[in-house]
Amino acid sequence: MSKVCVAKFGGTSVANYPAMCNCAKIVTNNPNTKLVVLSASAGVTNLLVELASGNLDAQGIEDRMLKLSQIEFSILNDLGNPKEISEEIQKLLHEIKDLANHAIIEHDDALTDRIVSYGEIMSTKLFTVVLQSLGFKSKWFDVRTVMRTDNRFGKAAPIIEVLSNAAKEKLVPLFDGETIIVTQGFIGSNAIGQTTTLGRGGSDYSAALLGEAIPDCSAIEIWTDVPGIYTTDPRLVKEARVIPEITFSEAAEMATFGAKVLHPATIFPAVRRNIPVFVGSSKNPELGGTWVRNETESKPTFRAVALRKNQMLLTLQSPNMIGACGFLANIFSIFAKYGISVDLITTSEVSVALTIDSTGSQSSGQSVVSEQLLNELKSFCKVRVDDGLSLIALIGNGMSQVSGTGAAVFASITDVNIRMICYGASSHNLCFLVKHDQAEKAITELHHKLLEANPQEIK
Repeated sequence: MSKVCVAKFGGTSVANYPAMCNCAKIVTNNPNTKLVVLSASAGVTNLLVELASGNLDAQGIEDRMLKLSQIEFSILNDLGNPKEISEEIQKLLHEIKDLANHAIIEHDDALTDRIVSYGEIMSTKLFTVVLQSLGFKSKWFDVRTVMRTDNRFGKAAPIIEVLSNAAKEKLVPLFDGETIIVTQGFIGSNAIGQTTTLGRGGSDYSAALLGEAIPDCSAIEIWTDVPGIYTTDPRLVKEARVIPEITFSEAAEMATFGAKVLHPATIFPAVRRNIPVFVGSSKNPELGGTWVRNETESKPTFRAVALRKNQMLLTLQSPNMIGACGFLANIFSIFAKYGISVDLITTSEVSVALTIDSTGSQSSGQSVVSEQLLNELKSFCKVRVDDGLSLIALIGNGMSQVSGTGAAVFASITDVNIRMICYGASSHNLCFLVKHDQAEKAITELHHKLLEANPQEIK
């Protein structure tokens, strides 16, 4: 088998027929691109989450179904309404409506995942026909036959060994040198065949996992609506610029701490196999993009600044902490029980402060901090919850080894109140927490003073 490139396209890249044609051109211009992984068309997942909520009345369901149908049939109309695929999409829409009505009576997370999965199923079926209409050989593949996960609906974890074996058995034999395989991101299935989802943004992760499972994967391409990874969000700072190349470590930090271009987990399967990742714009592929590699020629102290909003700060206080063992173990066992990942943490003699992304990456978008969780914590310590906060992360290289790094950062934002600082655990980041209304000002000042001049190189 020749080298295989995996290309993933996000929701805006497959939002309508012209956008899908742009994607088809990108795919067919690279003879190595034999596996295409798609998100749902833009706007579809949000509608499906609403339909799965169980909170809509009959009219609410009709309204969402109308919007959903308009998105899908806009693509079908531009295709010329071929009979077979039109009937198939209509059948899928009927199934969604039936399940949405059932969600009013009996709602659970498994049903939510099943309903939400239809977005990727419809976009991939349509894109397969788009490729065929343009004269290319393509085949639709149900990723759920290989993407085996655990039972955690809303944010399922892949079972890597099962995925790898299944991909070699069922997916790899389909690469015949001519056929382009089209499959879904974001979704999988558990051991008994129930549909699961990998969490919001999980299509990137799906592409990387499939790339890792294919023995001869040469690259993973993430095509989105921006031409690469920027030094910061260009919507906040107009001087932000595309980074030509970045290391896996830096990209993982950026993705984890708020950069929206990559899903945080995407990097890890690529790192395990040392597969380079390319990020580019499906609307303007000629603009190039960003390559994420194991090593890069440049290693500036400050590479980028990332922002993550909607953060919660939990302060846990107990005099029993003094000289005691096991307090942190108790705390983290509770977070593990509820499947919650902690980001930043600082400690004192009698208290622990830690941050949590308030919605995590659950498909439903609901808060991960429940009353049950808080009550368990309150059983052995005082709990204070602060929200309305944003996490800012400076990303770079050797930050804890370069004298004056902290001074340069905090001198740039002297009039911003900092609630919490984490520094030293990684040489690739310096993180701190600020109030939401000061976050954009801090990002702008840091970018102007640390990134718009020539970045300092690590010698």
